[in-house]
Amino acid sequence: MDSKIDTKRRRLARLAAVQALYQMELANHKSKLVVQQFNEKWREAVDGQDNADTEFFELIVLGVVAEQDNVDLAISSKLGNNWKLSRLDVTLRALMRCASYELLRVFEVPAVVIIDQYVGLARDFYAGKEPGFVNAALDKLARECRHGEFGVPDET
Repeated sequence: MDSKIDTKRRRLARLAAVQALYQMELANHKSKLVVQQFNEKWREAVDGQDNADTEFFELIVLGVVAEQDNVDLAISSKLGNNWKLSRLDVTLRALMRCASYELLRVFEVPAVVIIDQYVGLARDFYAGKEPGFVNAALDKLARECRHGEFGVPDET
């Protein structure tokens, strides 16, 4: 597959994953139902040309749900002392969960790519300081859990 098309499909998958987590939290829908609904919408799309990478979408959504405690702990540890995850608005919380899951578990994608993609999504949703917040928090998490990608030797 053309890498440009693959990048676009992955970006759409990430956007859809953020939207799915948002929907799950606000409407209290189960993850498998939401994944099924998104997949049905994509099957109805014309020729499937601009469809998201559905497998990647499912990996993120179901992965966040399966590992939500670990993901939330990872995010919380990178927030300022006066911040709690519950203080983030639903969209930002969903975005941070998706990005953090990828950083923690999707090692075939470089950390810088993950951070760049989610900062871009944050810019799509927010005009204020949120993209900078996302960048700083994800950079801290990436340097901790993927230190080798940043030239930091493994301490173990």
